[in-house]
Amino acid sequence: MRSSPTALLSRRHRFLISTCLALVIALAWGYLFLLDSRTSSSMRADAMMAALGMPMTPRWTTADVLLTFLMWAVMMVGMMAGTAAPVLLLFADARTERTGRGVPLAVLMFGLGYIAVWVGFSVGATLVQWRLHEAALLSVAMSASTPRLAGAILIAAGAYQLTPLKFACLTQCRHPLGFLMTHWREGNIGAFRMGLGHGTHCLGCCWALMCVLFVTGVMNLAWVAALSVFVLFEKVGPRGVAVSRLAGTTMIVVGILFLAGTA
Repeated sequence: MRSSPTALLSRRHRFLISTCLALVIALAWGYLFLLDSRTSSSMRADAMMAALGMPMTPRWTTADVLLTFLMWAVMMVGMMAGTAAPVLLLFADARTERTGRGVPLAVLMFGLGYIAVWVGFSVGATLVQWRLHEAALLSVAMSASTPRLAGAILIAAGAYQLTPLKFACLTQCRHPLGFLMTHWREGNIGAFRMGLGHGTHCLGCCWALMCVLFVTGVMNLAWVAALSVFVLFEKVGPRGVAVSRLAGTTMIVVGILFLAGTA
């Protein structure tokens, strides 16, 4: 049996969307690896200066703030773009069924709305990192410089994992069809607003996990990759909710150990 024009169009869009997402993720991670290689030598030099007792808290310039924001924004794209694939593909299918014609611009607008939320988060993360740097609470590796701060971050992030708000946002992320049915809007602007809405749920689900990077090291790419995999499993895995709660409990326990000085 021949496929209908709508089905063929839908498959074409699914391939296009998947390819574009893969390309965006690859470019983001490529930038992160390049940035990591360029900063490694600088971090080693800073560590040597710190070992010699030289002050390591120079005030940030405007360029430092902008580069840190760019780092966070690209990192969020690399970590979160893949988790948006299910809702983007469902959205493209739904628009194709409703219009019977191409919808690449609407899908792009949805994606831009989603990314805009994480760009906003990157602004906040940059300001937090700036304040921690100014207070000399970050090490050369851009991680918490004291066990007390590391423990407090882990306990706060773990506690949020167990809250009803986290569960409500995770439910929206795990059931993108339900989100589309209850938040549908027509037009490209409507698609952008839907992307903002879904991105807000995603932010509510994952913002605390992103804060864990202040414990492991903001540019520790192994932990960035591990968190990316965890967030993806949390959203699409068969036992995502249970794993999320287990992770929250584990973070609280590890945080308490940090505060007790035994970790």
